Amino acid sequence: MLGTMAGGAADCTYWERVLARECRLYELRNRERISVAAASKLLANMVYQYKGYGLSMGVMIAGWDKKGPGLYYVDSDGNRMAGNVFSVGSGSINAYGVMDTGYSWDLTDTQAWELRRKAIYHATHRDAYFGDIVRGVEVDGCSDIAAAVVVSPVRALEPRSGADLENGGKEAYGTI
Repeated sequence: MLGTMAGGAADCTYWERVLARECRLYELRNRERISVAAASKLLANMVYQYKGYGLSMGVMIAGWDKKGPGLYYVDSDGNRMAGNVFSVGSGSINAYGVMDTGYSWDLTDTQAWELRRKAIYHATHRDAYFGDIVRGVEVDGCSDIAAAVVVSPVRALEPRSGADLENGGKEAYGTI
């Protein structure tokens, strides 16, 4: 399971660490990993208590669980949405413009990667607040998610084996 950070760095880092801890506690108590939907609901419920206190964050939570792929958006007001395509951060408007014109359910993997590349390029090229970090995520065995665009720093919410997403600050493609 992965979470993105867009907004205030302190808010995002703190709440994603809290969520990572809660996910780990769930796993220890129940001897199974928490679902993507439950993790996103947990985060939404935690930050809702601070609605109106000036938190600044937009988080995408993505992962693969027993029900298949999951992608959720949670903001600092505790709003939570499930979806197939999200982009967060200051460049997300530009990324959405590219994705809206090129996304369809019948994209091949090659077309999806090209769409993602274009969306990331336009999001970062026209964004004055871009933080110079782009990390892409590919979910193994997940051909149902044709295009996943992540245009903000990505952190693992749970410890996992597999590829390391930290590639010296360069664009990295990791495996869940």
